[in-house]
Amino acid sequence: MFSGIPKATYYYWKAHFDRTNKDEAMEQEMLAIRSEHANAGYRPMVELLKKRGIVANHKKVQRLMKKLGLRVTAFWHKFGKYNSYKGSVGKVAKNKLHRRFNSSVPHQKITTDTTEFKYYDKGVQKKALS
Repeated sequence: MFSGIPKATYYYWKAHFDRTNKDEAMEQEMLAIRSEHANAGYRPMVELLKKRGIVANHKKVQRLMKKLGLRVTAFWHKFGKYNSYKGSVGKVAKNKLHRRFNSSVPHQKITTDTTEFKYYDKGVQKKALS
């Protein structure tokens, strides 16, 4: 082992460290195309490369665009979850009981509740039951 790494790993990286980038010309051409066509995705990029005489697979173009950080921003939207909340609607009564429902005096605290039902009939939309 050389300095904590396996011998095979050391010689592998020693042999492959000085390799030239065989896609350098294509990357430069893609950057030049990107300066002219700011929002060209991988599909238009493949066609524009073909017009310039470079034939490349769309998967390779996608991979190189990802490596170079070329992203289309014109059609990217961040969609959030749908929320129909419209804020506080109506009047809210003050909480005078504070969940103290028991009383020593009869009929001192009388409460009610309102429930809303939808009644599907012509002309009638909602009914309230107290």
